[in-house]
Amino acid sequence: QVQLVESGGGLVQAGGSLRLSCAASGRTFGDNVMGWVRQAPGKEREWVAGITSGGSTSYADSVKGRFTISRDNAKNTVYLQMNSLKAEDTAVYYCYSASYPAVWGQGTLVSVSS
Repeated sequence: QVQLVESGGGLVQAGGSLRLSCAASGRTFGDNVMGWVRQAPGKEREWVAGITSGGSTSYADSVKGRFTISRDNAKNTVYLQMNSLKAEDTAVYYCYSASYPAVWGQGTLVSVSS
């Protein structure tokens, strides 16, 4: 069974840091673009960051300079390092693989207290 499992969410104070992990199983995703999206309560899902198989990265303007996406293809894992967290970063964070068909994780909650 192909799946992505996120971990690392939790409660943190504004200005703090968290690192999310997304572990893939059932197949390798080294050739696929991977990324993160988030959905805050009552809001639309928002794309956060993406990384290509070669390691090129891109970010939403709202997180640029604070978040860093990376991947370890040997571990079949993608990471999202989140620094200088703000209350508006509170959301459920989902990782995805832009494969065909796309694969999504179940989400991990990040809560930032102000």
